[in-house]
Amino acid sequence: MDYLSTIRKPIEDDMNNFVELFKLSLTHGEGMLEQVLKRIRERGGKRMRPMLVFLTARNLGEVTDVTQNAALGLELLHTASLVHDDVVDESAERRGAPSVNAAYNNKVAVLVGDYILSTALLRVALSDNHRIVQHLAELGRKLAAGEVLQLSNISNQEVSEDVYYQVIDQKTAVLFESCCILGAISVGASDEMIEKTAKFGHNVGMIFQIRDDIFDYYDSPEIGKPTGNDMLEGKLTLPVIYALTHHENPAVMNLAKKVKAGTINKDEIAVLIEYAKQHDGIKYAEKKMEEFAQEAQLFIDECVKPELKDSYKAYLDYVIQRNK
Repeated sequence: MDYLSTIRKPIEDDMNNFVELFKLSLTHGEGMLEQVLKRIRERGGKRMRPMLVFLTARNLGEVTDVTQNAALGLELLHTASLVHDDVVDESAERRGAPSVNAAYNNKVAVLVGDYILSTALLRVALSDNHRIVQHLAELGRKLAAGEVLQLSNISNQEVSEDVYYQVIDQKTAVLFESCCILGAISVGASDEMIEKTAKFGHNVGMIFQIRDDIFDYYDSPEIGKPTGNDMLEGKLTLPVIYALTHHENPAVMNLAKKVKAGTINKDEIAVLIEYAKQHDGIKYAEKKMEEFAQEAQLFIDECVKPELKDSYKAYLDYVIQRNK
């Protein structure tokens, strides 16, 4: 099934307008800044987040310029955070291509990230909606807090599923939740409906990050990052956390501590990956995704217009089943 075409069908015009405005927002004459922005423009990705903003707005009202500016503000904020995150994580790749910090240097990446962040604030201000501006500002704070929590968790020797959920809640789920909130606010939805659609976005975001983390246990050039990359960066994710906490093995736990200490090597990471697979870590992570998906499906069944149900279902299925 072509999930993306099904998702986009009722919001095709909205997305086409969005892409043009996004490119325009990230255009700056000539020079190094334009060179870097051009790289970012050309690696646009699937646009999963703005699609969710527009689906929400269509479900609860009509897409307007307010919706477009809210979607642009959110996507630009997200883009800026990725540029900055690659500096923090010392990542050499982003979607299979050299990251900005790798292609240029950390100074350029930080400054370009700041430029994009300021552009996000400008765009969201054009919505002329105080609640949208306030929410985007709060989102920026939450995303930064999530990254700090993740960094502090690296030095924390405890291997905890609860802490893992706290991190991905603030790192990823809050972003998808905000797509729904901003889309709903932009069409004047009731507080009750904003809360319901926000919960749907949160569930989708939790699924998205768990799926992303599962990718790290398999070698695939499509994904755009090497196997075990999270562990090289000091991060333990759900499959290995489950295996470690449900199947006691002191030697393997010592390897997990080496991940957090930043002293692990690739051969030892391979041992941890295999341990997670052998002890049902992947199956457990997929089970948790399914639990979040069941909640999300309830929202689709009860709160989505009949003409949008196929798009919403395709969105949910794509997030669960995507391969990169």
